[in-house]
Amino acid sequence: MRIEHVAMYVNDLEGAKSFFERYLGASANKGYHNKMTGFRSYFLTFDDGARLEIMNRPGMDDPKKTLNRTGLIHIAFSVGSKEKVDELTRLLESDGYEVISGPRTTGDGYYESCVVSIEGNQIEITV
Repeated sequence: MRIEHVAMYVNDLEGAKSFFERYLGASANKGYHNKMTGFRSYFLTFDDGARLEIMNRPGMDDPKKTLNRTGLIHIAFSVGSKEKVDELTRLLESDGYEVISGPRTTGDGYYESCVVSIEGNQIEITV
């Protein structure tokens, strides 16, 4: 078994696509649009083949995202080295994203940071 992809609804589909392409090296497909329902999506593929589907549709509920909530809480991206964790964290922070932890070595041995990114969703950056 393997996870085929993870999906997330977003309000700003093009903004989310740009975020993942710019900061995390994603490649997007041409997108899909169902004209009857208004549903739109992109599949984003990362270097190792992992995929994230970002989606949008009219009338979505958008409750406030707190940092400590149930459900999926973050997506973690491995960037390959401590230096790259530091570099990407600095870039995201300088571009206005909130760094909520790190970079640091956690109690379980991971070197990581966590950033509140697009629409309040958390991105973990790790070695």
